[in-house]
Amino acid sequence: MTDKSTKKNFLENEIESEISKKDIDKLIRNHVIGSIGVGLIPFPWLDFLGLTGVQINLVRKLAKIYDIPFFQDKVKNLISSLVGSALPTSIGTPFASLVKTIPIAGQSLGIITMPILSGASTYALGKVFVRHFAAGGTFLTLDPDKVKDYYYEMFKEGKLLAVKVKKND
Repeated sequence: MTDKSTKKNFLENEIESEISKKDIDKLIRNHVIGSIGVGLIPFPWLDFLGLTGVQINLVRKLAKIYDIPFFQDKVKNLISSLVGSALPTSIGTPFASLVKTIPIAGQSLGIITMPILSGASTYALGKVFVRHFAAGGTFLTLDPDKVKDYYYEMFKEGKLLAVKVKKND
């Protein structure tokens, strides 16, 4: 009887873990889609501000899943530090927003690049925070310098996802 009970509990935990991973992946994907949409806003800096809001919302929801107390100001600082620590990628998103100020050509270029960079950045942030929270970390223990390589790796993966999502939508 104990073996069956133990086996049943193990299987239930495996199913719950799988559902949680799927839910988390879906949450990140939905925020990537939202970031892509915000990236289409034709007004410089408004798109960038909208992106920040989408990313803060993603991190807030991830914190809730992992039962981590949420502090909006701390999260804003962490996002800025994390995105800023990956300098080549962090320059791209504000530049893609700013390039929209150039009549016609700039707007076209911004509309093409900003959604992809926004989606990739959101994906990378989501993956970094999931990994950190799953390892028992909190907002107070996240060191952007220590996770910047993983962020950059996930950013590249996120660009592929963003391109795929943008083509399908």
